[in-house]
Amino acid sequence: MRGSTAIRAGALAVVAAGVALPPLRGRLRLPNWAVLAPSTIAPAALCVLAPPSRRRDVGVSMLQMWAYIAAYEMPADEPDVQRRRVHVRYPVAIDKVIGFGKIPSVRLQRRFHEQGRLRALERVLVWSHWVWFMIPHATLITVLLRRRERFAASAARMYAVFDLGAIVYSALPTAPPWYAGELGLLDDGDTRHLRRLMLEYGEEFWRDGWGPIYSLLAGNQLAAMPSLHFATSVMGAHLLAEQGTVEGAIGWTYALTLGVALVYLGEHYVVDLLAGLALTESVRRAAPRLTPAAKSLAGGLDRLRLLAQG
Repeated sequence: MRGSTAIRAGALAVVAAGVALPPLRGRLRLPNWAVLAPSTIAPAALCVLAPPSRRRDVGVSMLQMWAYIAAYEMPADEPDVQRRRVHVRYPVAIDKVIGFGKIPSVRLQRRFHEQGRLRALERVLVWSHWVWFMIPHATLITVLLRRRERFAASAARMYAVFDLGAIVYSALPTAPPWYAGELGLLDDGDTRHLRRLMLEYGEEFWRDGWGPIYSLLAGNQLAAMPSLHFATSVMGAHLLAEQGTVEGAIGWTYALTLGVALVYLGEHYVVDLLAGLALTESVRRAAPRLTPAAKSLAGGLDRLRLLAQG
């Protein structure tokens, strides 16, 4: 009985720490590892506390995403250090090759944008960017409701993309096109600069509410390589295609629209999208080889849960 109580108490403590510590890390001046360790383990701890169910599936996914958000935002906790570390020039150089002398973001805006107003299509592109925050999770909810037996594998692939991307963001912080434009690194003699159309439309549409919305969602702005917007949308398209032809068509239409939007709006380079695509496809290829280990881990957690029940 004491052993089962200790297991439950330990798992509960890990879940509580995983939830509470990320927003408190600045106030408590905690080192990153002290926050990431319990946040990373918290999803497994919840599996020890609760029996398999849809509610547990949702809880595990929420804890996993909470850990990702903490890891994603940590580099921005020290903005001066991050600005010294951030890479700005290499994606400009690569995209200028792709764009035959000018980065595709600049080419697209100079070809289609009318200074002084946003076209209807540009508003669609901005909205496709904004709604991304719901798309990966809405995709997994669709899988959960329709084919729960596929949910664990689907969620593992989606969140692996998020987690691996966060590792790259920390190791290789890379700025987006609009940041390079602000530094004057995209100038080529043309007086027009790359415009951050998302901000312009955000101020127009949301008015006084835009400031709080943007500060909430901005997070780590110097994290563009790879593009997790595109990577997770492509993974979502694959997962929806497994549900059916119509679902797959919807997923791929959104992913491709978002890809165009990210480049047109100056939020990502083409090379960011290519890296995101490579990340997603690498995760998909690796998944079958890692499945036995994942099942073994799940089995171990289930046995621990039974021990915790006494």
